[in-house]
Amino acid sequence: MWLRLAEGEQSLGLNITDEQLDEMRNHLTDINYDVAAVKEKELRHDVMAHVHAFGVQCPSAMPILHLGATSCFIGDNTELIQIRDSMRLVKRKLVQVMSHLRSFADAYKSMPTLGFTHFQPAQLVTIGKRATIWLQDFLIDFESLEHLLENLPFRGVKGTTGTQASFLALFNGDHDKVKALNTYVTQASGFKRAIGVSGQTYTRKIDFQVVSILSQIAQSAYKLGGDIRLLANLKEIEEPFGAKQVGSSAMAYKRNPMRSERMCSLARYVISMTANTAHTACNQWLERTLDDSANRRLSLPEAFLGVDVCLTIASDVINGLHVWPNIVRARVKAELPFMATEVILMAAVQAGGDRQVLHEAIRDHSMAAAKRVKVDGAHNDLLERIAKDDLFASVHGDLDSLLDPMLFIGRSSEQVDEFLSDYVDPVLAANSALLAEVSADQVEV
Repeated sequence: MWLRLAEGEQSLGLNITDEQLDEMRNHLTDINYDVAAVKEKELRHDVMAHVHAFGVQCPSAMPILHLGATSCFIGDNTELIQIRDSMRLVKRKLVQVMSHLRSFADAYKSMPTLGFTHFQPAQLVTIGKRATIWLQDFLIDFESLEHLLENLPFRGVKGTTGTQASFLALFNGDHDKVKALNTYVTQASGFKRAIGVSGQTYTRKIDFQVVSILSQIAQSAYKLGGDIRLLANLKEIEEPFGAKQVGSSAMAYKRNPMRSERMCSLARYVISMTANTAHTACNQWLERTLDDSANRRLSLPEAFLGVDVCLTIASDVINGLHVWPNIVRARVKAELPFMATEVILMAAVQAGGDRQVLHEAIRDHSMAAAKRVKVDGAHNDLLERIAKDDLFASVHGDLDSLLDPMLFIGRSSEQVDEFLSDYVDPVLAANSALLAEVSADQVEV
């Protein structure tokens, strides 16, 4: 940032030599942290400590280092670069999560499974259709992240209270040169624009926007992990489990969904960060106060680190999900008779039956079958009861065909195909290069 500032100032006519710039370029990466640490103990100011440390390495450039700037020129601009680059890393992992979920949804788009509302049995869906719900959440997060990445502003060259007064003095009142310097440093740092106005700092609402998107991703990760934990209890779908993995130190049979639990645990922490950044944004007094600094040094990195781990776990879990078809089919079979009653009723009415009489008969049989299941712990015998009732004689020969689970999944398969082709595939195709990058980044979870 100091080099870009000096380059811009030289190009606009300030007395800065090529030798001074070359001296700075030669010491951009060999930072003498030991010297800075000694100076910070003396000066009690982190930026000024580094000004002096850099000056030791660049003695000829020392007189023009930090010329016209304030500490937030270094701190805020650098943090925005870190935020931008961190969001790009999150974007890579989001693409990977979506790619794994896309494959899973497509593979199971036509496998009927019991749907739940209120965690009570509801109409059938398919496993793939349920996965598109998870995938859509991550896709919405991806679109929000891309929008902020595209529009993230730089602080730029603003001066101590945002008035650019020091730079106006350096350029002898030439407003165009002050604006040109701001544009140069902004573009040299890889940003399309600088924030329109600022106090000493860029508005901390930007931090809130950033962490809000990280919170959204964490919410999606929690939804995914929470659903997998519920399904693991039902033994329908389970996360990867190593051959030698131990589920419990006491209960040897346990197969705990510990990866999903870890993902949910970290996701809750990230979600809580939105309140923190909101308080920081609203507590910036006038042109600035310093009570944001120590807070942001914790909250911003930890929010990114938390989401990074959540997405790593999500990819690992999705890529290794175990589906147990026999368990899935057994639960469908146990609940399907209740769901099929309307189909049976309609078929019997079409064969000439009285709708009201048939409805009351089915209601009686359903209540009796439910009592048998709940009170006696016996199997659901609703179909057997209907098969013995002469009121339904017209459909007795069709009962098996009326209970084909595929008749109860609606457009689940078609919805998966349409969602993947219309919404997901274009995004994955546009970001295919990111998949290759992140594949080399895998870690043990």
